[in-house]
Amino acid sequence: MRVDLFDFDLPDENIALRPASPRDAARMLVVRPAGTPVLSDRAVRDLPSLLREGDALVFNDTRVIPAQLEGQRVREGGSELPVSATLHMRAGPERWKAFARPGKRIKVGDRILFGHSGDACLLGTLNATVEAKGEGGEITLLFDLSGPALDEAIMTVGHIPLPPYIADKRPEDERDREDYQTIYAREQGAVAAPTAGLHFTPDLFAALDEAGIERHFVTLHVGAGTFLPVKADDTSEHRMHAEIGHVSSDTAERLNAIRKRGGRIVAVGTTSLRLLESATAEDGTIHPWSGSTDIFITPGYRFRGVDILMTNFHLPKSTLFMLVSAFSGLETMRGAYQHAIRTGYRFYSYGDASLLFRDPE
Repeated sequence: MRVDLFDFDLPDENIALRPASPRDAARMLVVRPAGTPVLSDRAVRDLPSLLREGDALVFNDTRVIPAQLEGQRVREGGSELPVSATLHMRAGPERWKAFARPGKRIKVGDRILFGHSGDACLLGTLNATVEAKGEGGEITLLFDLSGPALDEAIMTVGHIPLPPYIADKRPEDERDREDYQTIYAREQGAVAAPTAGLHFTPDLFAALDEAGIERHFVTLHVGAGTFLPVKADDTSEHRMHAEIGHVSSDTAERLNAIRKRGGRIVAVGTTSLRLLESATAEDGTIHPWSGSTDIFITPGYRFRGVDILMTNFHLPKSTLFMLVSAFSGLETMRGAYQHAIRTGYRFYSYGDASLLFRDPE
């Protein structure tokens, strides 16, 4: 499909720079595409009344790490260059794939020194060698530290990698360390938050429990590739970056039981949906799953594992807007986004939510 079919104009004032407070006070646009699309303006805290007893929410419990590293490239002869690297996927105990700027001026074999604050590790630096180069500024970094020692150093010298549409307007601050993390985050490894989950609070969890709505957890470590624009003219020419995920055998068994008794699977966020779809067979059975996925969902995809999707509002011409268009229909979602823009919904990571019911077609 032509990528420009997924384009739309978004005024700057619709881009959220801070989350709603409390989190579940955010607005939520409910989209029901069956027959004539029906839109209704609600709030996230209304979610229990919009679902049924026996339904199950599936959350991504990944935890965001401070994956934005600032450093200096050094070469023999004293040639130095400021380098910004955003880690996006772990490739081994001492290796990370990263997007680097300026990517064109970095070569295989270059040394990059991160964190000269004196508290990153015993030597006062976090050092790495550029082991490989890919496309679009992607590099593979081989760090001098490994395993837990590397994790600790990254936690010390790194910064929360705010999305470009926020970082271009204000710097990261201490408040983002809490705001850009779900209350149920457990598994370290994401470089971007599963943002639909940012809306949940202990009070909302209690209300969902009272309504008889189950919650289950999967893990997909969100990569920085989620922020990359689609530069191709046609969706068939776009390459997705892989992300590492895991669905346990216990979770798969419980979700299959829910569907068997007539309950619906509600993915909280596109990351949960992409992982569930990767783990679901053609017959709709969800299997235990572990590995990397680069699933790219566009209109025409037949959904197997998810009935309802809760998600934020996404960028124009992004893979995520393509995904929601596949889920609820392109024209339905174009109309929903026009309504959201016109009525002042807040977009992107810190913005409002939508609750999408799957298009039966």
